[in-house]
Amino acid sequence: MKQVDGINPGYIAYIDEAGDPGLRRVRPIDPIGGTEWMILSAVLIQAENEANILSWHNELVEDLNIRQRKDIHFRDLSYPKKDKVCLALSGYPVRIFVVASNKKNMRQYRNHRAEKIPSNQWFYNWLVRILVERITHYVERHSVKNFGKPRHVTFEFSERGGHSYDQTAAYHALLAQQAKGSGPLLDKWVPKWNVMDWRLVKAYPHKTRVGLQFADIVASAFFAAVDNLDSGPCEARFAKALRPRVASLDNRHADYGLVLQPTPPTRGRLTNDQQEIFRYYGYQF
Repeated sequence: MKQVDGINPGYIAYIDEAGDPGLRRVRPIDPIGGTEWMILSAVLIQAENEANILSWHNELVEDLNIRQRKDIHFRDLSYPKKDKVCLALSGYPVRIFVVASNKKNMRQYRNHRAEKIPSNQWFYNWLVRILVERITHYVERHSVKNFGKPRHVTFEFSERGGHSYDQTAAYHALLAQQAKGSGPLLDKWVPKWNVMDWRLVKAYPHKTRVGLQFADIVASAFFAAVDNLDSGPCEARFAKALRPRVASLDNRHADYGLVLQPTPPTRGRLTNDQQEIFRYYGYQF
């Protein structure tokens, strides 16, 4: 991976999403509105594997017998092919992070504290922050163990309409400046600023970066596990298949590799079928 302004990143986090961040109207409370869930996913690799990820992707495309298009969209695959891509991804040297936000309690909510930071996408930025906190915690620990010092992580987002990724980068740069003077805005988790740099935040079209297609697999698999409005009944088997690569802390996936919002879990008023995937990864209701 190329250096950026003298920074030699040791890791790449590919980030995608499923659902939407809209809060004005939220189903099923409103008959017409945004999705009940917003899922953010990240597939983290060591930078030395950047050259290998293309071969992993090409092997998958060939195995799936995809001919007309070479990019993978999880939602377009048959169930057997969805099983196949999740099983394949669970065997690659990656780490998976997921933030799953049930938005019912956020309907028409305004976070005045977050809005003090100039941004018209505070909810999306807040979810990204939760994801970044876990990723950078893992990167700091892993890089010190393997390289003897912290190494930076590059964040590559899948471009979606309505998001300003420059704004997200600026948001985190401002948080870093605030943290130097007055401490973190949130207590339990904080980003590890020593492995972050706003110049290492990029956005690319989905089809141009194969790592983003792996992140799409993760986001869509977990969306399928919790959504019973848009994609049919909840189907947890795809997300369960990814368990070998979902990050854990002290042998616990909950609130690390998989983060459920709101907290505590009972606040989300989830149905039994929606709870299944979270119970599988260690949450209690």
